[in-house]
Amino acid sequence: MNSKEEEVKALIADMLSPEIAAAMANGESREFGAYMGRLAFDNVFASLWTRPGLDRRSRSLVTLGILIALRAHEELHFHIPAALRNGLSQKEIEEVIYHASGYAGFPAAASARAVAAKILAPYAAEKE
Repeated sequence: MNSKEEEVKALIADMLSPEIAAAMANGESREFGAYMGRLAFDNVFASLWTRPGLDRRSRSLVTLGILIALRAHEELHFHIPAALRNGLSQKEIEEVIYHASGYAGFPAAASARAVAAKILAPYAAEKE
């Protein structure tokens, strides 16, 4: 792996997990559609998340808003915890969902709220 790939792998490991980073970088699994991970590695993380101009926290805000609008619930399962690791608070994630209701529609925001509540429940329990 070259230094750019190592940088991207470290970014993914920090945002998602070392296991996800390794699987995405490898891209050689025999699992159906496994190469999608490598496509995300190259085309999303290497090409977009490492660009200058926005910090990771800001990119997480934008990403959450887009995923809410698309009702991309499976992706929210990865990006809500990543947003926390990138510096967003649970309250800020809640505000993103509220704000999306005005632009992406109430049904999209309401379904994202239900997904986020399940994802964030263990984090709330940790604080108690």
